[in-house]
Amino acid sequence: MSNEKLITFTIPCYNSAEYMDHCIQSIIDGCEANLDAVEILIIDDGSYNDDTADKADDWADRYPDVIRAVHQENSGHGGAVNSGVSLATGLYFKVVDSDDWLDVESMKVMLELIEYFAKQPEPVDLILANYVYENAKRGQEVVDYKGILPVGSIFGWEQAGHFPPWRFILMHSVMYRTQVLRDSGVRLPKHTFYVDNVFVYVPLPYVKTIFYIDLDLYRYFIGRDDQSVNEKIMVSRIEQQLRVTRAMIDAYDLMEDVKNKPLRDYMESYLRMMMIICSMFSMLADRPDKFKLRADIWTYLERNNPGIYEHMRFSSLGRLVNLPGERGGAVMTALYHLTQKVFKFN
Repeated sequence: MSNEKLITFTIPCYNSAEYMDHCIQSIIDGCEANLDAVEILIIDDGSYNDDTADKADDWADRYPDVIRAVHQENSGHGGAVNSGVSLATGLYFKVVDSDDWLDVESMKVMLELIEYFAKQPEPVDLILANYVYENAKRGQEVVDYKGILPVGSIFGWEQAGHFPPWRFILMHSVMYRTQVLRDSGVRLPKHTFYVDNVFVYVPLPYVKTIFYIDLDLYRYFIGRDDQSVNEKIMVSRIEQQLRVTRAMIDAYDLMEDVKNKPLRDYMESYLRMMMIICSMFSMLADRPDKFKLRADIWTYLERNNPGIYEHMRFSSLGRLVNLPGERGGAVMTALYHLTQKVFKFN
């Protein structure tokens, strides 16, 4: 396989035989104009009860210069992404979940853009594009960054505007330069859901140049009852939400480590939303220690990011999500319904 790849697509697969073909084919079709410059890593993360492993091998046999099948012991979505970052040979790196796909025509445009950046003395650090919720129950909804980011030009954090929570930078929208990921040292927790937040958050201070293209590239399928963003599943996995948020808290002392104020403000907003989600799902969990779960994550923030803690805990929203007793429970229920609309929980 050539070492001169423009982009590596990593596809974490765990018992994904039912839908992985559609995902892979969308990348192949979108990159057909320069397929030899593309690398696709199919990470079979210990699949055991379907044909995922065989399908991965079949794809690799069909496209030996493009696709590599990687079989590993189960380590969760984070472990699969970690393997992709370690193995990637592409200039840029993109994660595509196996039940999602890329818009073929948009990918053709994106590949031309990547080819252009690859010829520059200093390729841009982060490429952003739109993503589309493909909701099995509610149809399509595009998330773009128009009005927040300059369109079609290279810029830095100083040129970025305010991100409302429903338009945060998510894994679906990012295409990092691979070396930026490696320089940041990002490692995702294993056997943990919701690690895409760590994947996006940790490399941000290493990004100096950004390019936003107004292109509906990533198609994010949502609506299956067994998905990790199903509300009952999210509540049952509160420990994993807490683990991810602690990893984000540990990554930086924002006041000390992130000197760029626009970037620090954005990262603080992102972390604040994670704290709200943790508080909310702690209280929605049907378990006797739910108040302790909520208190512990705020104590953890205070110990590891004291400056940011003061901003968050004693803000209006911070006080709201820490209301005690039945009153707090009622507020959490109302916040949940609002957050469900914002973050598209099932």
